[in-house]
Amino acid sequence: MVRPQTPMGVERPRRLRRVGAVLTSLCAIATTVVAVPAHATGPGGPCALPRSQAHHSEGLDSWNAAYPRPAGRLDAVMIFLSFPGSRPVVSPERLAADHFPATSRFFERASYGRFSLRAHPLKRWFRMPRPATSYRIQRDWEGDQRSDYLRDAVAAADGEVDFSRYDLVYLVADPDAPGVDSDATKVVNLDRPLEADRTPLRRVVTVFEHHPPDRNVLAHETGHVLDLPDLYHRPTDGKGDWDTHVGDWDLMGSQFGLASEPFAWHKWKLGWLGSRQVACVPGTGSSLHTLQPLESPMLPGNDARTRLIVVRTGVASALAIEARSAYGNDAATCTEGVLVYRVESETASGGGPVQVLDGHPGHQACWGESVYPPLADAPLGVGESLTSGRDGVRVTVRGRTAGGSWTVGVTRG
Repeated sequence: MVRPQTPMGVERPRRLRRVGAVLTSLCAIATTVVAVPAHATGPGGPCALPRSQAHHSEGLDSWNAAYPRPAGRLDAVMIFLSFPGSRPVVSPERLAADHFPATSRFFERASYGRFSLRAHPLKRWFRMPRPATSYRIQRDWEGDQRSDYLRDAVAAADGEVDFSRYDLVYLVADPDAPGVDSDATKVVNLDRPLEADRTPLRRVVTVFEHHPPDRNVLAHETGHVLDLPDLYHRPTDGKGDWDTHVGDWDLMGSQFGLASEPFAWHKWKLGWLGSRQVACVPGTGSSLHTLQPLESPMLPGNDARTRLIVVRTGVASALAIEARSAYGNDAATCTEGVLVYRVESETASGGGPVQVLDGHPGHQACWGESVYPPLADAPLGVGESLTSGRDGVRVTVRGRTAGGSWTVGVTRG
């Protein structure tokens, strides 16, 4: 689900703020570091957290077979829905162009070319049997109205659509029809799947976006289809800041973020990074690592350059360390540097399974551009350090090469 926010302009000047060389640290409440039990080691090695029963668990020792794996090619059908009493203003072709090829290009860059999302937009409207107002479409949608909508939509298209040919289904509503609420765009997970063409439909993306849509909104929702969690914080009263957990970092936090590239942890989970690109720090002591920027393309062949450093801190927790740069999906970012965040595999989607650690507490950056300025300058620069007393880990950036790699020291007691 995507949180509501007013889209930002696309012609803002891109200010790249290089983090300085002032030594900073972040101290949390000291606790005892939990030793990792031997049985926790899985196929991903000793630093791969176990997948739990939490919704969209950040565990990656195994793949949840209920979700399509983003390796190779997945095919998605886009079905456009109109409603009685309302004549569409925008054509299906224009609505499809709002999302593709931009969404496919996002995943192509994020996956280093390992995942191809192929969209198949249908070139006509399928008429729903009832006006949109009768379904009471809204963000927190009542189950009965939502189920009616899904059944009617699938039935409207089933005569011409062979659902067995597709891995993903996008149901795109006429954005100008009365009763269509753009805040209701989301992935619907079905305990009892609908069936069409002898194919169980376990999850469907319902798209109610206005035209033009929110930036990266379909990439965010597709992330849920691939078992990625919501990383934003939703205030209980609907008021307050939504971006306190991860700020601009990773589109699963905000589709408006300046640095929308998925976290290296998510790339590891999805299979886009492998053991050769992940450095595990399972024991105590100090180690030195050369960290390649996350967004840079893979070298031809088996690229063994490290893009993620992981420090296992508990049975279901770890610190992740990666380098972010102004390139690719992060071209709009206003800061570069080494980003540190905490991952907890037993925390459900929306509950804060990822928490970015602020490398410059008390400071803010990128006002007017960032979705959450206190974390916009979270990455560390050369000569800077961050200490997490809670995890017993200190991260120090010791240098940067002419080619853009970062030298990072990790110490744990």
